[in-house]
Order: sequence, then structure tokens, then C-alpha cells
Amino acid sequence: MRYEGDIYRPPGEWKSYLLQTTVGCSNNTCTFCKMYREKRFHIRPMEDILEDIRMARAYYGDVRRVFLCDGDAIIMKTQDLLTILDTLYATFPSLEKVTTYAGPRSTLTKSPEELRLLRQHGLARAYLGVETGSDALLKKVKKGVSAQQMLEAGLRLREAGMDLWVMVLLGLGGQGEMGERHILETAGMMNQMKPRHLSALTLTLYPGTELYEDWQAGRFQPITPLDTLKEARLLIEKLEVDPLHFTCDHASNYVPLKGGLPEDREKFLAKLDRALESGTGMRPEWTRGF
Repeated sequence: MRYEGDIYRPPGEWKSYLLQTTVGCSNNTCTFCKMYREKRFHIRPMEDILEDIRMARAYYGDVRRVFLCDGDAIIMKTQDLLTILDTLYATFPSLEKVTTYAGPRSTLTKSPEELRLLRQHGLARAYLGVETGSDALLKKVKKGVSAQQMLEAGLRLREAGMDLWVMVLLGLGGQGEMGERHILETAGMMNQMKPRHLSALTLTLYPGTELYEDWQAGRFQPITPLDTLKEARLLIEKLEVDPLHFTCDHASNYVPLKGGLPEDREKFLAKLDRALESGTGMRPEWTRGF
């Protein structure tokens, strides 16, 4: 298939055909992220996208899942997205679901009716990078939306009938008061947004990002590995969403957790407590990645 630059997808989409509809990220200013730094954001021509679908049919045969990449397919014109969805389902008889990353600002440009229409045409799941529920921290890391706007974006996606999968970042607030506020306000936002899935990843500092430069200059103090476990523990304690598929098993995490809330809450807390007390179950630093 034809792709521009490196391609990223959620871990759960490893079986999906990756169809590049947009290139890069429409925000691309987040201080912690370097995924799309080398790309100039643009929407691919429709004729190229439709040709890629035909090529995929010839190469793969039938597929069951499709992920629309890069970082923000939802920004496309609604009618173009509908054409892509209809073409995918017509081309692949066994297609069960189409999924995508959704930028919060782009989501808010769509009316609730447009989002419901996309769902009706087969856009089944949206992945939303919330990162934090803290308004101050969202501004600091240049996410491009306020906490209220982030909440509204998530609510619109869920209320449109999409399977909402949210990602948040442990450690994003660094040391100090903002770190604790980050977790408490993130849990508070999740309790209002009520996603079906929540993945807690752990902040990793990468050269070439603004946050890495802040760390090097002493303007940002990352939390310790044990403090990330304390943040995970506090988050799990405060989450009230029921049911919630919860994962903290990304390669960036120190203690892998995966299951459901509230039924696995005590099991998660006990595992974190063992790691906090004795280091049991913690991944070595060299095994971690983002």
C-alpha cells in the first residue's frame, strides 16, 4: 500500500488494514509528542484514497477491519468520509468495523447529526487522545482545546453511538501540585464522559519534543517510576465508569494492567501495592517504550 511517512495505529488495530486518509496531525503542537513532527498535515486526494482501497482489495482480498490514519481522519468533509465508508463496506464483504483517531477540535466541527450519520455508515470506533482532564495542563502541553471542549468532543462521539476509546498519560503533570490535579481532574472528566475503553499510558520523554527540552533545561521535573504507580492507583480508585474496559499494559507502563472496572479494581490495586512495596511485577526501564 502507499503511505506517506511513518504510520501509527492503536495497539488494538494490529489486525486492521491501515488506510491513510490524512497525513500527519491537524494539531501537531503537543509538547510531549513527536509522532508526526516530520509531516506537514494535509488531507489526501479522494481519488488516491479510493484507488488505495481498490489496491488493497487486489492485494489483501477481503478484510474484517480498517483503521483510518493518520492522526485525525475525522477532520475530513463528512460527505467524503461517507463516500470512503460506503466504498470500504462495498469493497470488503466481510468488513465488520472501521475505526479512526479523532482530533478533539475536528470532532467539534461536526454536528451531532453528522457524527451519527458517520456511525450509521460504519464508523464504529473513535480513539480520542484526552491525555488529561486538567484545563491548565491541556493548555500547558498545547493540546489545542480546553477541558470543557475535550469533554464535549468525547460526549459527542459517545452519544453518536461510537465505541469511544480514550487515552490518558500518567506523569504528564510532572512533580508537584499539577501532577495530583492531573489525575483527579482526569478521573473526573472520565466519570462525565463515560468512555467504553480507557488506556492509561506513561509519559516518555523523547528528544526533539518541547517537553524534552523543558526537562533538559530544568523547567519540567518528571515523576519517578513509583510515582507513576501511585498515579495509576489514584486514577483507578477515582474512576466510577461502569462498565469500563481499562488497560495500562502499553509498552510505556511499568506494571501491566488489563481488565474491567469496577470488577477488577481490587485486583489492580493489590498488584500496584505489591509493586510499590517491593518492586514485584515492575518492568525494567530498558524494556519500556512508547
